[in-house]
Amino acid sequence: MSDAQIIDGKAFAAALRERVGQAVAGLQAAHGAAPGLAVVLVGEDPASEVYVRNKGKQTAECGMRSIEHKLPAETDQQTLLDLIADLNSDDGVDGILVQLPLPDQVDPQAVLDMIDPAKDVDGFHVINAGRLATGGDALVPCTPMGCLLMLKEYLGDLSGKNAVVVGRSNIVGKPMAALLTRENCTVTIAHSRTKDLPAVCRAADILVAAVGRPEMIRGDWIGPGAVVIDVGINRIPAPERGEGKMRLVGDVAFDEAKAVAGAITPVPGGVGPMTIAVLLRNTVEAACRRRGWDLPNI
Repeated sequence: MSDAQIIDGKAFAAALRERVGQAVAGLQAAHGAAPGLAVVLVGEDPASEVYVRNKGKQTAECGMRSIEHKLPAETDQQTLLDLIADLNSDDGVDGILVQLPLPDQVDPQAVLDMIDPAKDVDGFHVINAGRLATGGDALVPCTPMGCLLMLKEYLGDLSGKNAVVVGRSNIVGKPMAALLTRENCTVTIAHSRTKDLPAVCRAADILVAAVGRPEMIRGDWIGPGAVVIDVGINRIPAPERGEGKMRLVGDVAFDEAKAVAGAITPVPGGVGPMTIAVLLRNTVEAACRRRGWDLPNI
């Protein structure tokens, strides 16, 4: 059997961003306004700063308004909640994203709960989570939606597929399972306490790894020809690159898995690039719903 097809998340994300840009241009021409995305960063976490900078750059490249609020690390919770209340009432803001993690003095759940569900482009608000779980229209978390778009591109109709999601977080695992259920898959949510986890994984036509443990899922856990979506991003020591050097790996042992799977996402360059692209897509969707505009097919 030949090696798995590599699912190129960078190329897929670039194509999605291009479609978002075309949709934004159409909205601008039809309504004289473009969607606006507000991103709030508290503190100076280096990874978060890079992420926020990339979000702002890609938002502007798609023709949308990028609004950034950078607050000092010592900002108290009430100040942050007051800012979100202002953004909720600002008609020029269609999407609000508060970059996690937040400093210790701020309760992240209180902050997420404060965001207007109609502007919750991260899809983390309990109302959007509830709508997704019950089959309603919802703004969906970006990473699982990105995974679903790649799966549908590669497999087409997902109906009847056996899907196993390893991981049960509110950010990836649970919404991923809900999205796959909506596509008429037979879905198993597995985790560290699942009995005989390797056997459960081997039964999957679609295996989504979102457990946060480097290379936990081995090649012999994967059924021949399965499609593997690796959500994990883990830094591990890379002594072969020099003292103190690190490298990125996923939750799947990639070299082992690609010898068995039908298709697989790499780390980096797989799921990661899709997250911001779907955030931009969600912002267009939020703008159209809020403003009563026709939603473009993106």
